[in-house]
Amino acid sequence: MNEQLNTGSHDLPITDELAAFMRTGWADTRRTDLNPLPIAPWAAKRRAALAARFPGERLVVPAGVLRVRSNDSDYRFRPHSAYSYLTGAGEPDDVLVVEPGGQARLYLRPRSPREEGSEEFYRDRRHGEFWVGRRPDLAEAEQLYQLECAHIRDLALAGPARVLRGVDPAVDAAIEPGEGDTEFAGFLSEMRLIKDEWELGELQGAVDASVRGFEDVVRALPEALRHPRGERYLEGVFGLRSRLEGNAVGYDSIVASGAHACVLHWIRNDGRLDRNELLLMDAGVEADSLYTADITRTLPLSGRFTEVQRQVYTLVYEAQNAGIAALKPGARYRDFHLACMRVIATGLREWGLLKGSVDELMDKGLYRRYTLCSSGHMLGLDVHDCAKARGEVYLDGVLEEGHVLTVEPGLYLQPDDLTLPEEFRGIGVRIEDDLVVTRDGARLMSAALPRHPDELEGWMAALLS
Repeated sequence: MNEQLNTGSHDLPITDELAAFMRTGWADTRRTDLNPLPIAPWAAKRRAALAARFPGERLVVPAGVLRVRSNDSDYRFRPHSAYSYLTGAGEPDDVLVVEPGGQARLYLRPRSPREEGSEEFYRDRRHGEFWVGRRPDLAEAEQLYQLECAHIRDLALAGPARVLRGVDPAVDAAIEPGEGDTEFAGFLSEMRLIKDEWELGELQGAVDASVRGFEDVVRALPEALRHPRGERYLEGVFGLRSRLEGNAVGYDSIVASGAHACVLHWIRNDGRLDRNELLLMDAGVEADSLYTADITRTLPLSGRFTEVQRQVYTLVYEAQNAGIAALKPGARYRDFHLACMRVIATGLREWGLLKGSVDELMDKGLYRRYTLCSSGHMLGLDVHDCAKARGEVYLDGVLEEGHVLTVEPGLYLQPDDLTLPEEFRGIGVRIEDDLVVTRDGARLMSAALPRHPDELEGWMAALLS
């Protein structure tokens, strides 16, 4: 791979004398006392499974590259989830290669050298240690990842290989696309469908941190209600918890007050809060390991639901209960969504918004005007995890022990929908929880956050007292 010194607007000319001075007088900071990362033995098992699936083939999984945000400023780097799953490493430009014999090697950029006249450590704004911090050297990396490591400059990509494409342009350009690349990408998603013991621990930690984040949000409501951008105030409160206890938020937080809650992916979060309205907040902490929670609560900003708000909320709550009850090994993946929607369709019919039998409403899908989207998805390293998996093993598959998914029915009653009674317009409610499929059902990982409207009101009152 080509080496290039990245300089930017902060770069100043370097005299020969300064360059010589910068090459001397540095202490030896190599570490020999590093412990392997906790993920290392699990990642080794995953690499072995990958090699067994494609025996005799070369497999290439890049970490990804830095992406420019503006001029010479990059977005904060996050490695591709498949790369993280197989290595536990997280630096840009690195590449994992599994050779035809099954041997895995991680090609990476080791710590900025001080020797041989290199200026990278103090001049390279993308990779230099003085700019972005210390990376492990090759020996340290091998100890951390329990994996053979080599310098990225020694990576030779000639010859046939299956490649995870669309991640690193240089890797894509070096190897001709093959028919097997799509299958390879699909398997890299599918092998993450069943979570191992280590993953479940990381997900539970992300969920627990998210619970504390929602508690922070409720405690901050009095101040947020006074702020002209109350939504953004609460976004910041949750974001603080995410950075203190994890890597960041796992996705852009949705903080939607009033009619903003009817916008499924409202992330502007620039609205004022009104204590007479509801707040829909969809947010999750991403752990340092990059596993993320995904939780939604809809809160009465006054602390208590009005009669109409409670009516809408209760129907969504009952729908979620039906969806959760449908989770068990052997059930079709789509069953929990259909269970949620049957409850929603029944309620809309009872309210007089839809006519006909519930079976007819389900068949024609008319209820979807008010609910729009699916009632959940797989969860893991990505908030919408395993998205490249084949339909027959995911959307049209069956649930298995170790699947982690969300159940999140909602009602989104648009403010300009003339089919609705006026008092319903502009109300949006979603309740979302994270669950792991167990031997005989499913465990509610986010059970520490109340869902029942009475319990929700009591929880808010206790936090605000």
